[in-house]
Amino acid sequence: MNESIRMTIIYTFLIIFGLFMVVPFVWMISTSLMNQAEFNKHDSVFVPKEEYHVWKSPAGDHKILLVQVENKEAVIHTLDKDNRIVDEYKRVPASEVRKVKKVPSLHWDNFTRAFKKVPFATYFANTLLVSFISLIGVLITSMLAAFAFGRMEFKGKDALFYLFLSMMMVPEPIYLISSYILLDKISWLDTYQALIIPWCVNIFTIFLFRQHFRSLPKELFESASLDGCSTFGMLWRLIIPLSKSVIATASVFSLIGSWNSFMWPLVMTNRPELRVLQVGLSYFNQEASTQTTLLMAASAFSILPILIIFFFAQKQIIASYAKAGLKD
Repeated sequence: MNESIRMTIIYTFLIIFGLFMVVPFVWMISTSLMNQAEFNKHDSVFVPKEEYHVWKSPAGDHKILLVQVENKEAVIHTLDKDNRIVDEYKRVPASEVRKVKKVPSLHWDNFTRAFKKVPFATYFANTLLVSFISLIGVLITSMLAAFAFGRMEFKGKDALFYLFLSMMMVPEPIYLISSYILLDKISWLDTYQALIIPWCVNIFTIFLFRQHFRSLPKELFESASLDGCSTFGMLWRLIIPLSKSVIATASVFSLIGSWNSFMWPLVMTNRPELRVLQVGLSYFNQEASTQTTLLMAASAFSILPILIIFFFAQKQIIASYAKAGLKD
């Protein structure tokens, strides 16, 4: 098969599957820019628009809900500026009722209303605190463990490393109860320690760093050793400057994991002032379950920071995965 035809087929399939992944996100953004009445009609899906009826009375125009038209009379509900019914089943001449269409009608105030409905500022602050402290812990523990597994020799190294990897196959609900009992014994429940300390170690990040450290030329370490560089000196002066792409990847995945964490903080904390973003969204969902547009607005601004971080770090992520795939 011709190379150009093969690449055209590959990119066509990639574009199609990429569109399937993007469509839910586009729907979320478009829904967040609608008003609730417009969403309930299901007239528009991806392009926000607004349609309503107006009664042209002698006193001026009034926004209304049109119930039905009988002969030359219209049965209407008059609305106030907040779209609440003021006068029900009012009969007016049908000639005085007209439809108003606005395309597009973007309700940016949905984001402000959603943000103020519950204390999202507190949720964001807690999430940022937990995410960045956990990230520092993950980078420190992962680099130390990966250096030991990748560049040092000791008995049982491979067996211990594979034991670490096997823990990645254990789903979180399996160890949730035992972790709860342990944190209760040391009085860490409903504290920041419960949200941060257990997540300062990440096995996948250790694996990424180990694969990268093993890909570095052995001669670099031999030269550093001959120059009198200590073990920690090699790590600080030699390995870390050569590991920027892996550090960026580990940072992004650690931040995403902390940002999207739901089950652990839901179980381990109870005070409203300790709620992280995903737990706060779940409570917001209970309070605004009938206001889909506000829910989509809250979901949109909650994932925006992660999208920005991923956008700026995508090149480093691709580079680190290429190195992690190298054979030992």
